[in-house]
Amino acid sequence: MAAMFSFNRIGTSIFIFTILFIVLLHFRTFRTQHQPAGTSIPAGSIYRLPPKTDPNKFDWARREQRYAVQHFTTLPAPSGQHLPQVQYAFNKTESRTAERERKQRLAQVKLTMARSWAAYRKHAWLSDEVMPITGGKKNNFGGWAATLVDSLDTLWVMDMKKEFAEAVDSVVQIDFSTTSQETVNVFETTIRYLGGFLSAYDLSGDKRLLDKSLELADMLYAAFDTPNRMPISRWDFHAAIRGEEQFPSDHVVLSEVGSLTLEFTRLSQITHDPKWYDAVARIMDVLQAQQYKSLLPGLWPTIVNSRDMEFFSQDSGQVYSLAALSDSLYEYLPKMYALLGGSTQYAQMYFGAMDAIIQYSLFRPMVKEKDQNILITGALRVEGGEITVQPELQHLVCFAGGMFALAGKLFSNDTHVEIGSQLTNGCVWAYGISPTGIMPEKSNVVACARGQPCEWDESRWHQAVYNDLPFDNRNTNATETIRRQRLPAGISAVNDPKYLLRPEAIESVFIMYRTTGDRALQDTAWKMFRSVYAHTRTDIAHAAIVDVYNKTAPKDDSMESFWTAETLKYYYLIFSEPDVISLDDFVFNTEAHPLRRIDSIRGGGW
Repeated sequence: MAAMFSFNRIGTSIFIFTILFIVLLHFRTFRTQHQPAGTSIPAGSIYRLPPKTDPNKFDWARREQRYAVQHFTTLPAPSGQHLPQVQYAFNKTESRTAERERKQRLAQVKLTMARSWAAYRKHAWLSDEVMPITGGKKNNFGGWAATLVDSLDTLWVMDMKKEFAEAVDSVVQIDFSTTSQETVNVFETTIRYLGGFLSAYDLSGDKRLLDKSLELADMLYAAFDTPNRMPISRWDFHAAIRGEEQFPSDHVVLSEVGSLTLEFTRLSQITHDPKWYDAVARIMDVLQAQQYKSLLPGLWPTIVNSRDMEFFSQDSGQVYSLAALSDSLYEYLPKMYALLGGSTQYAQMYFGAMDAIIQYSLFRPMVKEKDQNILITGALRVEGGEITVQPELQHLVCFAGGMFALAGKLFSNDTHVEIGSQLTNGCVWAYGISPTGIMPEKSNVVACARGQPCEWDESRWHQAVYNDLPFDNRNTNATETIRRQRLPAGISAVNDPKYLLRPEAIESVFIMYRTTGDRALQDTAWKMFRSVYAHTRTDIAHAAIVDVYNKTAPKDDSMESFWTAETLKYYYLIFSEPDVISLDDFVFNTEAHPLRRIDSIRGGGW
């Protein structure tokens, strides 16, 4: 009995030890996935970089501001309450067959990332982009290793920790005191570089990444040194170093001036330095004050005047859109609400804009397929008091489905979630009807009457194809145009047939999956991925496609950094466990960099 008792006691001890080990291992993995490993900045202290000691490198932090801010707008206090849950309450049970299939898909996406990363590492290390056909390299974004910085969080999320460590070790070599380019695109630099550094810091806690964020932010802050503190979007970097006076432009792309908020706000949250938030809050205050002064109240025109701080226009012919030139401004409204833990300002701006979009911009396309619950958002033109919808579907606007779904969850608005679902369906439809299984950059569809579905009408489609022909080419009939351009049924024109490895469609599919729990969307994503993989693969990586309606069309020698920063990340996350980068813990910037929410269910505040 004693021997039996001892054996049972030993067995029990081993069992308990094993359970504890598994729990600790799970906690360690959970922490790695969800919590920064570094120590946060102590409350009440402002974190800034010490002065540079290298006399050969310009220190942006010590550059004297000609129009220095005297009083900073501080971060608003969070509501103190958790916002509504965004993610679907996933059931942890999964059949072995489903789990095996999901993990196989996950592994294939990771292999694609590993191959793309290896090509960059071998052929273009510390350059902005690798050329995926010739193995050359490009420097289109300042020459500061755009693909490396843009991909940091992807490497972390995919558990490519060796590659991540090597990349972070190389970050110190990036020199933001010099560039070979004449001008710097402040928007692109913010979303790709600053967003990349901050996200990688939020995930890993590696303080070197925070320091690099500040080094870059000090540089970008000089672009705000104008008489009205509006930033210069296409900024003369070298003139700023020389101390020359700067003025914002009177012709600025709306998204470029209005989509800096997430990154600068998150930097203020981490460092407790209000100047970063102040820089972007000034822009948003002007946008809010002028939101209902335009010819289409609630929306801002795609081109605005930063010099005179006129973000509305009474000029006829203005375009209002969720697509190119405007997209990320609207995308950031609900995301800023989430990042700030609730904000009346951003809630009001979001609903003011979306009420106008719902009223004027959304329409149903005429499609040949049955039972298609589809919406598309078109660009709006206002001339002579008349509002017309341009029935163009852009790949860039495919983000809108995810935006509506995310906002619908944040604001407990089921109507917006449903709109998001139908907009996402529209982009999935555009992928599905293409000969390659990939939608083009820009195409025209045939719009049904306002808010109404319509039956397929072959003759009406042909008439729309003819109407979309250039005036100097009207001697060609619609049938010949459809044959020559390989137009799928329902597409009346292809304005730009390329696919640039963009992420917006899979982004919305991913967000719809995470917010609704609809597992059929994983099959949708896999079908999309297989098409993209098959038609973009090169000998070393993946390349843009010249014409998605032509299966034998050549590829373009281009692989922009958003392929590894966004597209592959979203494909990976839709097949990962749902708590990996939960939408209740993080908000994605427009370059798919997850930034930690201060009201995160798992903690990790300022």
